[in-house]
Amino acid sequence: MGEPNRGHSVRKTLDQRAQGGTVLDQLTLRFERADAATWRARLAAGEVELEGATAAPGSPTRPGQVLCWHKPPWVEPDAPLSFELLLEDDHLLAVAKPSGLPTLPGGGFQEHTLLALVRAHAPEASPMHRLGRGTSGVVLFCKTREAARGVQAQWRKPGAVSKRYLALVSGSPSWETLVVNTPIGLVADPVLDGLYAATPGGKPSLSRFTVLDRSDDHSLAVVDIDTGRPHQIRIHSAWAGHPLVGDPLYGPGGGRIPGSTAVPGDLGYQLHAWRLELEHPVTGTKVSITAPPPRSLRPG
Repeated sequence: MGEPNRGHSVRKTLDQRAQGGTVLDQLTLRFERADAATWRARLAAGEVELEGATAAPGSPTRPGQVLCWHKPPWVEPDAPLSFELLLEDDHLLAVAKPSGLPTLPGGGFQEHTLLALVRAHAPEASPMHRLGRGTSGVVLFCKTREAARGVQAQWRKPGAVSKRYLALVSGSPSWETLVVNTPIGLVADPVLDGLYAATPGGKPSLSRFTVLDRSDDHSLAVVDIDTGRPHQIRIHSAWAGHPLVGDPLYGPGGGRIPGSTAVPGDLGYQLHAWRLELEHPVTGTKVSITAPPPRSLRPG
């Protein structure tokens, strides 16, 4: 067992739904999934404040008030607590994230995240995108608002940013190259409230697969993506009939494997954000950032 973290405070500014309600009403409505009995216990333990004062279940609420839950310290799941610095200047910071380390807090992770580790090095850094917990490779941060605005503008402009991945896919595809443009969106799911998957009603998504190496049971592919939908490469490779090797969640068709109870953060698949290229948001020069892949995903 590891050491507990420092806990975490979650704040909500109440809107019009708070008019005529109570603290207990607002907690069950707005915070993480928990029933009224759980919130009564947390209130009794003094974990909840309304406008800076310890709250009671029946305390009346109104719009504009700040409701805060001080989540007590807990032992987080294990994760590799390191990163490799790839680039840093006054505006940008790029790192190589190891597989198994979440980019952002969630799912029981708070301090065991790339965000926490990077901000210990550069407190002003903000991530411009995220990688799945099991995905390794390049993550870009901005250290100034000017840089963040410039990167976000490029993110929205088709073709302005080049994102190249390495993926270990199951089987030996019949094709050398394949373009997948199946839309991705939230669908109903038996395990989660919603799951990102291939669906006709989703958002436009585009991935270009090129096979580099083959064996009888798996192949190494380079994947260039023009969009950045959640779990895009996992979904598109599965939709194409060649799910990522070891993926516990996505199967043929680009949806949940029948009978699987996995969640997106579960590990097992092998995917690496290999190269990111864009224009420097302040100087205008071309920036190319490469993260060396793990041994299992090295071409040749």
